[in-house]
Amino acid sequence: MAYKSFLNLAFLSLFSLSLHLLHPASASRRGLFTANEGGARNGTDSPSPDGMCAIAVTKHGYKCQEYHVKTDDGYILSLQRIPEGRTGGGGGNRPPVLLQHGVLVDGMTWLMNSPGESLAMILADHGFDVWISNFRGTRFSRQHVTLDSNNPEFWNWTWDDLVIHDVPSAIQLVSAQTGQKIHYVGHSMGTLVALTSLSEGKFENVKSAALLSPIAYLSHMTSPLGVLAAKAFVGEVTETFGLAEFNPKGVAVDVFLKALCATANPTVDCYDLLTVLTGKNCCLNASTVENFMEHEPQPTATKNLVHFAQTVRDGGLSKFDYGVPLNLMHYGESQPPDYDLSKIPRDFPLFLSYGGQDALSDVKDVAKLLGYLKSHDQDKLEVQFIKDYAHVDFIMGVNAKDILYNRIIDFFRKHN
Repeated sequence: MAYKSFLNLAFLSLFSLSLHLLHPASASRRGLFTANEGGARNGTDSPSPDGMCAIAVTKHGYKCQEYHVKTDDGYILSLQRIPEGRTGGGGGNRPPVLLQHGVLVDGMTWLMNSPGESLAMILADHGFDVWISNFRGTRFSRQHVTLDSNNPEFWNWTWDDLVIHDVPSAIQLVSAQTGQKIHYVGHSMGTLVALTSLSEGKFENVKSAALLSPIAYLSHMTSPLGVLAAKAFVGEVTETFGLAEFNPKGVAVDVFLKALCATANPTVDCYDLLTVLTGKNCCLNASTVENFMEHEPQPTATKNLVHFAQTVRDGGLSKFDYGVPLNLMHYGESQPPDYDLSKIPRDFPLFLSYGGQDALSDVKDVAKLLGYLKSHDQDKLEVQFIKDYAHVDFIMGVNAKDILYNRIIDFFRKHN
């Protein structure tokens, strides 16, 4: 295989690990939706034993309901609802909060720790109506009205499509079920789709957002493997190699990861890829990591990772680059349009939290993002810097409740 071709695929393999751990266990394709909307709405259906509610929520004494929503391009997304805390009190006017995960994981990432340390259950215990959304292609969102997940066309999408289709569909469902505007929490790619949605005017029925380890620009990644691979030009890998679904637990990806590590600088410890690729996470315990490895990572579209690679390479933030001829067809111009983050409404309440040890959401890239928010209304923007936090601490850190989650709760109550 040519060196450039190897780096193309190596970069994609790297990026899948750069957000989360790799675990060699085979993924099981379980039943996706365990209760119809009517049953979930009335709270009368018991969660299926292989649904997220039963796996991670109800066993701790919380009510949990399974929902699904169809996007306007035919994908069927799974959402879970924790309507109240363990002590009950599920009366009216509980502010709804939608939690949106990052790339190559699913909504389980909000439920990895104990109830007293997991954001989803902490929010429920503090009076919020909590909803967890799962992007297309992940374990509980692998259905489509016409396409099977084995069909390459099922995987013909990037995070552009999450902005256009998935996030609006999830928000519409939550708003319709609760009759309220919602608060939003995103991590990693969940922040990217929020920021770009805001810039495109697609964040209707959302009244505030908390963005953890925000991703918009990626040109200052400090991961040594990431820096090496990002220097290679990344073309349309899906056409060249026929790899439509990027499954981190699959054989092909495992082979490329081993090849990448075999050629890496000897100082790079491929036995500690979590640290090498996401930064030195300060605050994970062994049981949390073990729980994570049991359930993650999740597949995504290879095309989606190509889009991330373009963002690293180009240093900006734009829609997917198909190349000049196809860009003309898709966009009516030779270059993909940029997302203009200066168009984020100045009066939209935003809370951003980023870490000093994060190898992905680097402080220089966050500074660039904050530059686009310099005209934001001062009373509508809160920024938190956590010196010791890396990328995964924000969702799985055992001390995040005291350092971060309590501030999110205060922020939401302020802007309720």
